[in-house]
Amino acid sequence: MALPGFLNKRWLLPVFVLAGLILLSGLIFSSSLFGPRLEVFTLQRGELVQTVVASGRVATPARVDVGTQITGRVAAVPVKEGQTVRAGDLLIELAAADEKAALELAQANVRQAEVRLRQLQQLTQPTAEQVLVQAQANLINVDKQYQRTRELVAEGFVGKAQLDEAQRALDVARSQLKSAQFQLQSSKPDGSDYQLAVAGLQQAKANLAAAQAKLEHTRITAVVDGVLIARDVERGDIVQPGKILMVLSPAGFSQLVVQIDEKNLRYIRMGQSAFGVTDAYPGQKFPVQVAYINPGVDAQRGSVNVKLNVLKPPLFLTQDMTVSVEIEVARSQNALSLNVEAIRDASTLHPWVMAVVDGRAVRRPVTIGIRGDKSVEIASGLDQHDVVLPATNMTIEAGQRVRPVVTKNPQS
Repeated sequence: MALPGFLNKRWLLPVFVLAGLILLSGLIFSSSLFGPRLEVFTLQRGELVQTVVASGRVATPARVDVGTQITGRVAAVPVKEGQTVRAGDLLIELAAADEKAALELAQANVRQAEVRLRQLQQLTQPTAEQVLVQAQANLINVDKQYQRTRELVAEGFVGKAQLDEAQRALDVARSQLKSAQFQLQSSKPDGSDYQLAVAGLQQAKANLAAAQAKLEHTRITAVVDGVLIARDVERGDIVQPGKILMVLSPAGFSQLVVQIDEKNLRYIRMGQSAFGVTDAYPGQKFPVQVAYINPGVDAQRGSVNVKLNVLKPPLFLTQDMTVSVEIEVARSQNALSLNVEAIRDASTLHPWVMAVVDGRAVRRPVTIGIRGDKSVEIASGLDQHDVVLPATNMTIEAGQRVRPVVTKNPQS
């Protein structure tokens, strides 16, 4: 049975082409009449958090440089780089034969000075007291003899020569008494001999302390608990003051030093909470807190140096690790937010959006509040029922007809 003429195969192609042209004309007419169909963003209300992200390194507030105070040969280095040490642990030991000999000599000098002082207290002073008593008794006897001789001379029984002899004996007795008094005074605590003995003992003890200190300098120990992060000394080396032999990172207190872009400086303040994460352990965040904001700006980098205290240092955190921090600078529990891709001129003082009102594109200035990761707070200029064209669609002009298609939603 033959098909009708209008269904003949040779007529099918022209029919389909004609139908396509009619459909395309309809679409073009619809687009020109009602505008193109375009995806739009809607506004959402909810919690919005603004953060500042920066990178830097782990650093202790102060590193302890370890060196020697004397010149010497290294006898032992009982610690290794990366080892954890306690305060008082031996780090470096120097050869100490000369220092030990000097200490023994100083100890002997102290013992000798102590004997000298005891000799004054137990022997010299009692002897001087006895000599003084004898001198006083002798002076009394000589003085009596002198007085008797004077009387005999006055009565003419003896000559003047005997009186002169008695005078000389009296002068000698007086001199001996003065000498005994001086000797006794010198041996007493406020006397010169006693003071010299005390000074000698003090000097000997000072020399002993110096010898002990020099011997102690041959044993270099850790002043604080920490981790040995650098070592530049080996057994047999000749070391001298001024050279850094080791570097110790104190334990128990770490900081993160990061560079904050200066455009974000207005958001940073002391005491802000944040989270840190290392490149080596990206899944393990730890709490930190802003502790220092450098008052100056690095002119070359356009950044500000910020330090954050690590509140609970994880075990894996070590010196100079690369870290990133996320500082929470603002939070709103009921923010009206819009996807950041809808904001135009967002970095200027006059941001705006292209909203769709009654099927036409309308330019709306907006005021931006908190800036989230993917959304920003709209403080004014829009309400929750508005829809907005993406900022990437620059072909649509204000007043142009648009058919909005809601397929995109903001994310904070």
